[in-house]
Amino acid sequence: MKPRKRLMFRILFAAAASTLLAAPPVPSVAAEGIPGATVRSDRAQAADERRARFEQWCKDNPERCREAKAKAQQRREECKANPEKCRAEVQARVQERFKRADADGDGSLSREEARKGMPLVARDFDRIDANRDGRVTMDELEATLKARADGRKSKGS
Repeated sequence: MKPRKRLMFRILFAAAASTLLAAPPVPSVAAEGIPGATVRSDRAQAADERRARFEQWCKDNPERCREAKAKAQQRREECKANPEKCRAEVQARVQERFKRADADGDGSLSREEARKGMPLVARDFDRIDANRDGRVTMDELEATLKARADGRKSKGS
């Protein structure tokens, strides 16, 4: 099979498999035959870009960078000492943002409401929308966040 046909077959097969298995869509496929090409998710690329912007900001603003890092370290220590309090604060912020993003006040976010008010939810909308009704509820969002946190805990232990 020619490389181009093989790539198309892989893409179509991955798309069909993700549909059949109700898995999230395939993030990206690296070009075959290019030395050093890797498959990286959009999330990993976005994290690299954020890190690079922060490093540049730190070079441009060394004093503010030190203050921000000290404040972040202090917050990590507070959360380590009282994780339940931090979890509750984060949950309250998420609920508030959800409420603000819910323009029609029906208790769920459409794809458009998520795009405007909670872009990270919009990016993973299909993965978060567990019942595939085209709406994300607070329960679905909390379940996704809990699963993500549980996944981090299992990796860390």
